[in-house]
Amino acid sequence: MTMKTVAVIDIGKTNAKVALVDLERFEEIAVRKAGNGVVNDGVYPHFDIDRLWRFILDSLGALNREHAVDAISVTTHGATAVLLDDAGELALPVLDYEFTGPDALAENYDLVRAPFSETGSARLPMGLNVGAQLFWQERMFPEQFAKVATILTYAQYWSYRLTGIRANELTSLGCHTDLWNPEAATFSSMVEALGWRKFFAPVRRASDVLGGLRLQLADQTGMPPNLPVYCGIHDSNASLLPHLLTRSAPFSVVSTGTWVVILSVGGDRVDLDEKRDTLINVNALGDPVPSARFMGGRAFSTLVGEDPPAPSHEAEREVLAARHMLLPSVPVGSGPFPSISARWTAEEEALAPAERLAVVSFHLALMTATCLDLIGAKGEIVVEGPFAANTAYLRMLGAATGRQVLADSHSATGTSLGAACLVEGVRVRTGAERFVDTAPGDYAGYAEEWRALTAMHVQRAVGT
Repeated sequence: MTMKTVAVIDIGKTNAKVALVDLERFEEIAVRKAGNGVVNDGVYPHFDIDRLWRFILDSLGALNREHAVDAISVTTHGATAVLLDDAGELALPVLDYEFTGPDALAENYDLVRAPFSETGSARLPMGLNVGAQLFWQERMFPEQFAKVATILTYAQYWSYRLTGIRANELTSLGCHTDLWNPEAATFSSMVEALGWRKFFAPVRRASDVLGGLRLQLADQTGMPPNLPVYCGIHDSNASLLPHLLTRSAPFSVVSTGTWVVILSVGGDRVDLDEKRDTLINVNALGDPVPSARFMGGRAFSTLVGEDPPAPSHEAEREVLAARHMLLPSVPVGSGPFPSISARWTAEEEALAPAERLAVVSFHLALMTATCLDLIGAKGEIVVEGPFAANTAYLRMLGAATGRQVLADSHSATGTSLGAACLVEGVRVRTGAERFVDTAPGDYAGYAEEWRALTAMHVQRAVGT
């Protein structure tokens, strides 16, 4: 059977969507979206799984009526695990990784977690390490944890809901979880030491067909029974996959969304600094990938808002000339400057909206350039997701790195197309186009000064 259309369930931290991808044209042809909120009642803040499930089923049914779906693929954010009991129901709510509860046991957890040299997982706050989540849940809710029969990574939970088959997957296990040893391609020593290994469902590749759509769900959505459902993939690795399949190393991919995740393929071998939010991811082919990250999308929405002003070359020139800057870091707690509070070099309130947009865009580009340096990235830089349409960001990124920047505006986010690459027979290609700088201005000089001021800002903040 020749597959023509795949439905991709794409759950990000801020938004969820179900997209139809035309496998011949390799582009999204229909999308349904919903916000992905956190429920704050109950034992701790958690994701609204029931609401997401209703949205997924409603969207699959509606989209299938528009275009017949031939397969389903799944991609989700990381830092999330699902605990199931014997009946396949939630043993505990699916914890929001931004909840600070696990920090209460940080000292105890640090005594048992495997070293960075083994896992490539930096020690992160809140629940950003899945191991820290599990450690906290096991000790704070022993009765509920005693009922755990299976632990699933997040994308594979949704694949399980669709097929009834339980599995875990490499890219989801390999994204700062503390649970995986990327070099040995096995679970970390901590998993064995804490007796968690028995809970983890078998590990499958993202591109494996996990099973067929359950009959009840086929009836509910109008889709064919036993429709192929693919195992699924972590969202940043979904963004990387089309480039991994079509592009020659060295190159790097900057996946932008709530998180900006920077992945280096074929770059210089460097010693990663776990205190600056660098890490090792595992790509869909099972290979380790040096990576770095910061909450760039969250910073943009916090600083500029959800309805940004129109960009202005004149505002950019004014910002460059006056050297208005935002020094790291927003928000505090992650990224290459995790413990440093942001500082504006100008009166923040005095900036016009377009000037503020330029300052924030420049800041995000220079944070990205810092991350690229930290992971030894070389070659072309592919920017995908919302920042691919931000010309001020692209110009500053090119000036700060001295390398070619490509903007991949093939879709609003690259994750859905990347997840579609898991389907056998897809004609993979990317929409990355060379970005040509046409605006005048001293971008390189601004970048150099930002770096110098940032270094001074960091020194003052840490008292050195």
